[in-house]
Amino acid sequence: MPDSANELRHSPPDINAIVTAIIAHRIRPSTEAQYDAWLNDIREASRRFPGYLSTDVVRPIPGLRQYTVILRFENFKALSDWMESDVRDSFLKRIEPILEDADRYEIRNGIDFLFDPPGRTRRPVRWKQFLISFFAIVPFAVLVPWLLQPLSDIVPVLASPLVNRVVVAGVCVFLMVYVLMPPFKRALSKWLSH
Repeated sequence: MPDSANELRHSPPDINAIVTAIIAHRIRPSTEAQYDAWLNDIREASRRFPGYLSTDVVRPIPGLRQYTVILRFENFKALSDWMESDVRDSFLKRIEPILEDADRYEIRNGIDFLFDPPGRTRRPVRWKQFLISFFAIVPFAVLVPWLLQPLSDIVPVLASPLVNRVVVAGVCVFLMVYVLMPPFKRALSKWLSH
């Protein structure tokens, strides 16, 4: 019998149904190793829940102690089952002593949370999302391959077209989501809301 319900999936998940939980934890000083071990354990537990897709962790920048965990499930029910489970509750009780603040999270669907201007509840129209994405991705799609080219001489595996494309795509998405989109959203928030 498969270890998780994800192995039973016969068709890809509906991108419009995918739900994301964005979880913020601020930890006490000198507890990074304990938190990292806890993250590994809870990630393994969440993988066993039906509808699990992925977990990404944004580690704190130097001088801060806030971790952001991005957890994706196939649909709202699957995510709710995990978020309200006794398993997750027991993990939260275990980590509670090293958290400075309570467990905080918000739930969003698809990738629309990338386009929500701060303090807005209504999402911008799709054509505006397209334009912002296009102008964010094009510079990275042109520059990143060019900048990574010298690395293929040093790291031979990067010379493989498949590996190179995966690395370029990963770097582009990372830069877009964590570097470019936040200032884009702030700078264009008025335009997005009209």
